[in-house]
Amino acid sequence: MINKRLLIKHLLAHNDENSFYDKKRKINISHKEGKAKFLKHVCALSNSNPKNNSYIVIGVEDTDNNIIGVDFFDDSKIQNLINAYLSHPPIVQYENIPFPHLPDDKVVGLVTIRPIEELTSLRKNIWKYYGGSVFLRDGSMSMPKVFDIKIKDVNSKIVEAIEKHAQNNIEHTLNGVFDFMNNRKDYNAKYKVFKEYFVVCWAGQKKIVKENTFYSRVDIELINEQVRLFFSALDEVSIDYNENSFKIIEYVNLGLQGSNKYYELEETNITFEDNAQYNIETKLLFEAPQFDKRILHHIYNSNNAILEKLKKGLSLTETEEQDLKNLPVTYLICYLNLFHDALSKLNEAKSHLKHYNTETYKLYKEALRILRKVKYS
Repeated sequence: MINKRLLIKHLLAHNDENSFYDKKRKINISHKEGKAKFLKHVCALSNSNPKNNSYIVIGVEDTDNNIIGVDFFDDSKIQNLINAYLSHPPIVQYENIPFPHLPDDKVVGLVTIRPIEELTSLRKNIWKYYGGSVFLRDGSMSMPKVFDIKIKDVNSKIVEAIEKHAQNNIEHTLNGVFDFMNNRKDYNAKYKVFKEYFVVCWAGQKKIVKENTFYSRVDIELINEQVRLFFSALDEVSIDYNENSFKIIEYVNLGLQGSNKYYELEETNITFEDNAQYNIETKLLFEAPQFDKRILHHIYNSNNAILEKLKKGLSLTETEEQDLKNLPVTYLICYLNLFHDALSKLNEAKSHLKHYNTETYKLYKEALRILRKVKYS
């Protein structure tokens, strides 16, 4: 089993990106341009390495390899994006890797690209790239190719050596468990060993709502691979486990004018096998709450008025300050209730909320995360 933190360190030791790995400060697949660039790199790396894995490391400065981290990103639907836009799509996995020096809410993203030994191309147009385009790595660049391509396997031995040196051992596992338990002692940290091999650590603030147990500020890690499976300062989840599996059900607290309810968002089930393998399955459970259209029109117009004041730099009243905290989630609710322009308004609000204060921007990112999960499904 590969220790993903060690793997990233070994990849970064190759200071220049090449035909089997790339590094990025960040990616943004919430917009068409960001999606297109991400798909281009996946396509190029898959085509350039038909016999072995390729990698993209995210959260690293390009000039000096300084690890700065990115927000935790839930990849559960990213394969859907790959399948929708690429012909002969590779298998793509996005993992969140914690590093000791990073803040709790930051990780390094690791994209693993497993080719299927078929030529990968764009299935349809996206941004400025045309359907049918084929990309290959040319040094550190992902370049379009429009001629007959003969793919050469030149990296298998290099990648095999890097992965071999990143294999986990009992010392790494024990250090990972001790680090987690010490760092999360304020949040009732626990661990469990599955199948005498896998170690899962988790922590969270426990609370009981109407006889249901929820955890907030949740952090869950698969220590063997140094992979963070779940992290959020805002979400609330239920946790259930037995000798063979570990299940997380994620909830969102949505509502209008103080009348909030818990809605199931997504279920993640991790099943551990006897052959030192594990599987992660996710299932979207969310059903959008429906509200009275007259009330939504009133709230939607109020949100628009507050957004206009933000854009003009005008001061907000105390009531508007409170409504501003609810603005991202109410735009989300409006969109889910077929107010199609609400999505444009939510995107428009991003820069203004970011500059207003940290709290409102976190709430914006949370609303966008929920929306991404629903749209990918």
